[in-house]
Amino acid sequence: MIEYNAPDLRRINHALKVFGFASAIGAGENLNDKELEILEASAVFHDIGIHKAEEIYKCASGDYQQKLGPDVARPQLLELGYSLKQVEEICYLIGHHHTYTIKENNLLQMLIEADFIVNIDEKEFPNETDYEKLRDKIFVTETGKKLINSLIIDKAK
Repeated sequence: MIEYNAPDLRRINHALKVFGFASAIGAGENLNDKELEILEASAVFHDIGIHKAEEIYKCASGDYQQKLGPDVARPQLLELGYSLKQVEEICYLIGHHHTYTIKENNLLQMLIEADFIVNIDEKEFPNETDYEKLRDKIFVTETGKKLINSLIIDKAK
């Protein structure tokens, strides 16, 4: 991911921050090692389709990231030694990380929550100030709620 995104330090840092929060949420929600590995890999690669989207569509919207990301990630994941089953699970998460209505997939939910925390911190929602409403709409996991409360909502008060 670093090699693919270089020299775009902003995207690299974003992916690594999402990895950190996804890892924390996954650990807090007691994922087993296999689930945590899938979550962490998807966090590192979740925005891997951005450069392709900018190249093709001149836009990095979430829809384009979801559409293009899995095909960009797949060969890299296979080269890293992930099994076909793992690659498909990771690519599913990459391909849905901006779809906020799939609450029954715990790994996707944790990835979305980690990405939201980082996006809020990186000021990706400049017009959003009601973080409690955002939390209530998006966040499901207890660990994710604790993180957004302690790092964002309590700080804003």
